[in-house]
Amino acid sequence: MIGAVTDGAAAAERQLTRLRHDPSAITLTLGAPVVLVIIFGYIFGSAIAVPGGGNYREFLLPGLFATTAANILPSMVAMARDSSRGVVDRFRSLPIARMAVPFGQAAATTIYGLGSFVLMGLCGFAVGWRIERGAGYAIGALALVAAFQFAATWVGMYLGLVLGNEQAAGQASILVFPVTMLSNVFVPTSGMPAWLRAIADWNPISALAAAMRQLFGNPTAPANGAWPLLHPVLASVGWLLLLLAIFVPLCAARYARA
Repeated sequence: MIGAVTDGAAAAERQLTRLRHDPSAITLTLGAPVVLVIIFGYIFGSAIAVPGGGNYREFLLPGLFATTAANILPSMVAMARDSSRGVVDRFRSLPIARMAVPFGQAAATTIYGLGSFVLMGLCGFAVGWRIERGAGYAIGALALVAAFQFAATWVGMYLGLVLGNEQAAGQASILVFPVTMLSNVFVPTSGMPAWLRAIADWNPISALAAAMRQLFGNPTAPANGAWPLLHPVLASVGWLLLLLAIFVPLCAARYARA
């Protein structure tokens, strides 16, 4: 067990070192939150009304936290690149735990994801977003969104191993984007058709966005009677545990024969 943890830490350090020497990746990782806040907070925000008359940017920022946490594209592309270039084969030939590399990538993604969350929060403060509840709830929100990102990374890594090609993984982004849009991240779901609203209300990203709003004390969207939106924190924890239970074994098995 100790050896597996040590190997995983070394793999995480490799990922962080590679990111540190890739200015374009750093720019995209840290710059994306700023772009999202500007585009949706200012360009689209003036045309969107929040239920109860709240500030749209206070409604939006928690949703952007959820969107960033659920973004599986970086891990999917990174694993597909390593797989297509033979890096996975070289790691498998080393005397290290088989789960070390996937675990290291998931841990590294979570670590630099925390940097994105902090920067997004600072951008939010600059445009009027505020944490309305205490520091304890804010820390809880940060822990929840980081844990969800850790779980979502395993989904991305598994899909990257299945695709096995960096270009194909990049093109798959068109299939991931609608999952984020079909949620309560940007607009309340109450105006959607009933069948579409049911899908959006049970979207894990909707639960996470609602949990962020609840923990930060920001304006919330109508729950429409959906259990995940009535109990968003519990639902978010349940979703991330389900993702881990499904995709950690799948990723481990796929990695072993990649």
